Amino acid sequence: MPTTTAAQRREQARVEYDAFIRACPTNQLLDRISDKWVSLVVCALVPGPMRYSELARKIAGVSPKMLTQTLRSLERDGILARTVTPAVPVRVDYELTPLGLSLALLLAGVKNWAEAHIEEVHDARERYDAGVES
Repeated sequence: MPTTTAAQRREQARVEYDAFIRACPTNQLLDRISDKWVSLVVCALVPGPMRYSELARKIAGVSPKMLTQTLRSLERDGILARTVTPAVPVRVDYELTPLGLSLALLLAGVKNWAEAHIEEVHDARERYDAGVES
């Protein structure tokens, strides 16, 4: 195995992504996709395109400001596409891109896990809060 200089190791580290490093772009992407609203928007769009108002109704508790910010960030990241259809009023649809669909598979798994195990987590929280070891 050839030896490398410190400069070569630094250069190699620059081209490799490491999500454990705060400044790494993958760390920032994990921060984005681990957001609750991102997960819910992506999962809501799996069946197909939706209008803003449909998403707002489907995702309980999301404020208009947060939904707008989430949609813009996902569009910027290439996770979803925004299609404007000229009409009165203007029709705007959001749909997942192929990149977004690949993310949706993972997030849907997390969502399904949460729905399947919430009772166990709730029970564990109650035991913890009561000071009872499991």
